[in-house]
Amino acid sequence: MAMRSIRHPGPVAPVRERVAAGRAVPLVLRLRAGQSVNAAVTGALAQAGYASGYADLDRLAIEPMHYVIPAAAPDTSHAAWYSDTRSPAGVVTVERAGVIAGIRDGEPFIHCHGIWLHNDGERRAGHLLPHEAIVARDTDVRAWGLDGAMFVAKDDAETNFKLFSAGAAADDGDLSSRQRALACTMRPNGDISAAIERVCQSHGFMNASVVGVGSLVGVDFADGSHVASYATEVMVRRGTVVEGRCELDVALVDMNGDIHEGLLAHGSNPVCVTFELVIVEE
Repeated sequence: MAMRSIRHPGPVAPVRERVAAGRAVPLVLRLRAGQSVNAAVTGALAQAGYASGYADLDRLAIEPMHYVIPAAAPDTSHAAWYSDTRSPAGVVTVERAGVIAGIRDGEPFIHCHGIWLHNDGERRAGHLLPHEAIVARDTDVRAWGLDGAMFVAKDDAETNFKLFSAGAAADDGDLSSRQRALACTMRPNGDISAAIERVCQSHGFMNASVVGVGSLVGVDFADGSHVASYATEVMVRRGTVVEGRCELDVALVDMNGDIHEGLLAHGSNPVCVTFELVIVEE
């Protein structure tokens, strides 16, 4: 049976995976109340000396909160789009959220997917609007800073979105307390687990941890369950490469706003628009 796929409006790019090799350093970032989530994350990263990286926003309190979920495109200029903005009242607490940080239009920018609890206890998920959502309380979060690799948003003819693209960056030459790492961006219609395995094999990473966010064309889970939504917003909860084989435990939201969680089936989960990853050698 052929793997699911989605047709985007532009020409199919010949290079399906962008990979930049660098180093990663573990960080604890203090996110400051009153700042946008975008400013808080990128500012803390910059203060630590990094322009790109990854952060977990677990337990972050946000007020006001603004986010979207995947939706059908209003016209043929895109294969999928976003819902109307959802703005729950009161403090929203992040249960788990992943952030890829980089540069867009010359300014620091983040791409964030996650699960959060509304003030009334309702559990929801989606794509955070990073400039509109505001940090409610000072919070420390775990992160990776990238050296020698970075994410820069570029206009993408295939999808007609401006997407992060992995690329090389300056390396300060200090290898102490740093692990080999890859910044990766994956294009549509290839299985995400297989793509991770290919880039790890090509860089000699037999064992690694994987973090990141992206989208999938429907989802097949290892337990046999299936999500039919042709556009989903996905966060890697736990990703590993062990002896060359990738396993991804994810959380995602579909076009109905329903949350799905679990271990992805191997070989049948194609990327929808993009997937952005930091892979750290272990």
